[in-house]
Amino acid sequence: MTETGEDDRIRRRPDDEGADIYDEDGNVRSDFLALVGAAIADRDTIFLRQNVARLHESEIGDLLESIQPDQRLALVRLLGDDFDMTALTEVDEAIRREIVDQIPNEQIAAAIGDLDSDDAVYILEDLDKEDREEILAQLPFTERVRLRRALDYPESSAGRRMQTEFVAVPPFWTVGQTIDYMREEEDLPYSFTQIFVIDPTFKLLGAVDLDKLLRTKRQTKIEAIMRETTHPIPAEMDQEEAAQLFEQYDLLSAAVVDENDRLVGVLTIDDVVDVIHEEADEDIKRLGGVGDEELSDNVISTVRSRFLWLMINLGTAMLSASVIGLFDASIEKMIALAVLMPIVASMGGNAGTQTMTVTVRALATRDLDIYNAGRIIRREAGVGIMNGIVFASIMGTIAGTWFHDYQLGMVIGAAMIINLMAAALAGILWPLLLDKVGADPAIASSVFVTTVTDCTGFFAFLGIATWWFGI
Repeated sequence: MTETGEDDRIRRRPDDEGADIYDEDGNVRSDFLALVGAAIADRDTIFLRQNVARLHESEIGDLLESIQPDQRLALVRLLGDDFDMTALTEVDEAIRREIVDQIPNEQIAAAIGDLDSDDAVYILEDLDKEDREEILAQLPFTERVRLRRALDYPESSAGRRMQTEFVAVPPFWTVGQTIDYMREEEDLPYSFTQIFVIDPTFKLLGAVDLDKLLRTKRQTKIEAIMRETTHPIPAEMDQEEAAQLFEQYDLLSAAVVDENDRLVGVLTIDDVVDVIHEEADEDIKRLGGVGDEELSDNVISTVRSRFLWLMINLGTAMLSASVIGLFDASIEKMIALAVLMPIVASMGGNAGTQTMTVTVRALATRDLDIYNAGRIIRREAGVGIMNGIVFASIMGTIAGTWFHDYQLGMVIGAAMIINLMAAALAGILWPLLLDKVGADPAIASSVFVTTVTDCTGFFAFLGIATWWFGI
């Protein structure tokens, strides 16, 4: 805290929370970070409760990621029971583990009791089994059973993402009974957009949107206004597939059912947005061969994450080098070949990456399948030929002028057409093949595509040059 004390504290408007902790670029303001850092150093819990504890969970998450690592745990400890544990769902896994590992299990258990079940599961799943069981043992029986059931579902499944708090009523209830129940019952979700209709065995029968409920007379039976839930989500379904259902049918929430079609939870749009973000982030990282790396990971973890694919790339680079070695005599006689051959390989690599990126994303979103694959392959082949002709003309002219040898321009032009054609086909066929055999095309495609474009580019350029010039 500064000498002026209270005047330097961040004053927040209740109707505009969060607007004043970010700068114009969307980053947490440096002066706010400095004040928080000073408050942590001075153990000024009053400032922290007034200016940090009241922030939205996402803002606290941004703050935790912005302050120094040694300040994070200190901040959590100083806030104590005022720390919103939901903020841990807004930070990356490394930071979450770092903080949770240092918080007593008793404090975690007390905080988890106030969280929605989906947020509680998100935190519990990162803990060691012993710590998780110790925390669950301290929770009320009903809540413990709900969380254990969610944790039993596979990681990255809809069951892990679902919220086990929902509103369900029998079909013979009236609208009036349902409204009275929602007014009087205390153990209801914090927010919801529909109620579900179930039979005595909890089998899902249908759903009623709240706007429909509020527009209907009190004496009307629920079964008269319910609609079939045509898109219930199996708890075992992969979260990415569930997100695609939300996108396809413009859902705000959806029932989650077990293998017997019994209602076990609800998946909401806020969780689905997180899933979409995570899956897109994962695909981008895998295309670059960096695994599940986080920005907060240390040097050793980052090296370990990147090592495997760099080693594979080293092997493919040696394969490309061996292709060049086949024409070492030609390169010695005509030095221009050594100058120009990286251009052919580089253009092929970039073209292949473009096609591969579009293909991998289309496979992830199920836009590319067996029914339209042939048409897309023909399209990409056409794109490869057209780009090859255009850039062959450009590069052929440049090379001919540069080395005063237009035959060399024709050679590199022919090689450019061949390699861009090969790049287009490799960029779509390798992801399709990997997806067909059950491998993740986002992880493995780039290595294979790069190898094809490098080897094809070098072999085509040096091979045509050797034949054309007789060297």
